[in-house]
Amino acid sequence: MVMSLDNIRGLVLALSSSAFIGSSFIFKKKGLKKAGATGVRAGSGGYSYLYEPLWWFGMITMIGGEIANFAAYAFAPAILVTPLGALSIIVSAVLAHFVLDEKLHIFGILGCILCVMGSTTIVLHAPKEKDIASVKQVWSLATEPGFIAYTCVVVFLVIFLIIQLAPRYGDTHMVVYIGICSLMGSLTVMSVKALGIGIKLTFEGKNQFIYAQTWLFAAVVVICCLLQLNYLNKALDIFNTAVVSPVYYVMFTTLTIFASMIMFKCSIF
Repeated sequence: MVMSLDNIRGLVLALSSSAFIGSSFIFKKKGLKKAGATGVRAGSGGYSYLYEPLWWFGMITMIGGEIANFAAYAFAPAILVTPLGALSIIVSAVLAHFVLDEKLHIFGILGCILCVMGSTTIVLHAPKEKDIASVKQVWSLATEPGFIAYTCVVVFLVIFLIIQLAPRYGDTHMVVYIGICSLMGSLTVMSVKALGIGIKLTFEGKNQFIYAQTWLFAAVVVICCLLQLNYLNKALDIFNTAVVSPVYYVMFTTLTIFASMIMFKCSIF
């Protein structure tokens, strides 16, 4: 398989993004632990971590990684970019082992290896994405019945998890908080893809910010990211980083690939 120049650019950006994001988990975890020792923990609904410089350093590192990730989606298919997040699992798991003293046992190592193998397989067989000429074209794809149905299901599940399950089981079942993050993340990626295409086309001289759809995609990105950030902090504060990172990656990647298949009508089979 010969990769296009755009796919190679997306590949490099995605790999850089994973390194930054993987290390950001560690800085944020240390900041959350330090803040929790002197104030209300994030897992208990507190926001004392906002006054902790180490958490902000981790946040800045994550933002840097997300910017690279954002750019990657403008060049390569989501079905190629998202699986490359497997590298962030290796980075966070190794750093958690040495920096946070969160031991990675044999099953954790095996899980990381399987994630990387699966991601590599998907990347090697990533389909060529259809050419997108404008944000309005992405909007047309996003408003087709299949993706609207998917969006409605995601919104319903997120509301159900937040209202019904999070207060009861959030502190004992990691999948509740991670589920919220992953479900919203799949919508975030689709909106980031649209916004990234809009920015890319704008730099090429085809201004996409004259369309209301571009700003709507931007609003979805902001809202979804804030929601994800809140519940990811809760998960990191309560559960082991070496476990949160791979579980979040697997759920997020699976849902993103599924959303991409529906919206862009591409297949990994």
